[in-house]
Amino acid sequence: MLAHLSALLMLVIPLGHVVAPFIIWRIYRETSPFIADQAKESLNAQISYSLYGLAAGVLVLLLIGLPLLLLIWAGNIILVIIAAFKASKGVAFRYPLIIRFVQ
Repeated sequence: MLAHLSALLMLVIPLGHVVAPFIIWRIYRETSPFIADQAKESLNAQISYSLYGLAAGVLVLLLIGLPLLLLIWAGNIILVIIAAFKASKGVAFRYPLIIRFVQ
């Protein structure tokens, strides 16, 4: 659950939403398969949504990027909350539309 909620660090610390799940994954990758899996899922999601946000940021110049940027940001926050809730119940969560960078 903490790996998912750590994505909210993007609101306070630049790149905190990527660094925190990475650290959690590295710590628990050999001792807890469930925590490692969910931290890896959160890490992949945050990298993906960061890239989507960068692309939308470029599209701001074409006046269509701002709605996309807001949609990506709001969707990310909503999915983080859902993922944290499911993980707290012991259910693995898979983010939609993400690229699996870390296997």
